[in-house]
Amino acid sequence: MQENLFVTKATMPPYEEFIEAIKPLWNTHLITNMGKYHQELEERLRQYLKVPKLSLMVNGHMSLEMAIQTFHFPEGAEVITTPFTFISTTHAIIRNHLKPVFCDVKLSDGTIDESKIEELITEKTVAIVPVHVYGNVCNIEEIQRIAHCYHLKVIYDAAHAFGVEYKGKGIGSYGDASIFSFHATKVYNTIEGGAVTFSDHKIYEQLYNLKNFGIQGEEMVVDIGANAKMNEMSAIMGLCNLKYVDEALEERKKRYEFYKKNLEGIKGIRLFDRNQEASNNYAYFPILIDDSYDKSRDELHSALREHNIYARKYFYPLTSDQECFKNEYRNAQLEYARCISKKVLVLPLYDTLEMENMERVLDKIV
Repeated sequence: MQENLFVTKATMPPYEEFIEAIKPLWNTHLITNMGKYHQELEERLRQYLKVPKLSLMVNGHMSLEMAIQTFHFPEGAEVITTPFTFISTTHAIIRNHLKPVFCDVKLSDGTIDESKIEELITEKTVAIVPVHVYGNVCNIEEIQRIAHCYHLKVIYDAAHAFGVEYKGKGIGSYGDASIFSFHATKVYNTIEGGAVTFSDHKIYEQLYNLKNFGIQGEEMVVDIGANAKMNEMSAIMGLCNLKYVDEALEERKKRYEFYKKNLEGIKGIRLFDRNQEASNNYAYFPILIDDSYDKSRDELHSALREHNIYARKYFYPLTSDQECFKNEYRNAQLEYARCISKKVLVLPLYDTLEMENMERVLDKIV
């Protein structure tokens, strides 16, 4: 039986290294509450991601939910965002009692279409939540121009963009805040984890309170908060993985380029454009299946699964079209987003993916 191939595979450090690193936890029993390793990882990631400030969180979703919450938007206010993303992006907006207003995306790279944002702005609009989907960088300058003109906040979902730089700056240094996910499926993981990056020092204090019940001392609770702290075990995994992340990205790059070389020029298969001023973290390898290909996207998806290759329709359906919203957004003008969602297929890509398995994938496509 052939090996199952999934879209991704968690990167892990050498077993012995991780076991040695967590031994002190058994001696001290100090395994949470933003301890030594949490603080060390927070600073190391701030440096690696080239951002002014960073706050670690339990996962990427809570990072976004709490980043939005720090701005204290009025209940029922509108947030312009993309439907071509993981459902977390939309849920984080709604769980803050805000209304998502869905903007179409660009066919070229799947990011939010900045030329259509202004027409969606109303007196209720308070923010824009764009997504650097697959690590493809949004049009940062135009989004910031619009935000400045209309006095809006910009909170980037950079869950796919770990390590990406734009014009020499860490991608998390743009906008009012950005969030990252360190889930096991990402290019860098802490098993579960996430972070908010930002420049305003006041946000750090607010996030600290939000993720730790507002506790500021043994007998003092200064704000209403939740529990979204990263534990020490995850922080140690993050510190271990951070040693190897550049090596893992190089291995991903080799595999990305191999796919690209073999798929470019194939009739009916298109790759997304990439911004040449942004670096690539090789997080995903999405392809678009056009009508001129000899199979539909769904037919290719099924054919791959028959050979234990678990490519994903990532993202289908759009978040706006999910059942939980009961057709509330069915009239949203999302022509290109719906078009892409019906054509996209993400292929297996990770740092330890063997060449013979990549050839297995290509044999079923080419």
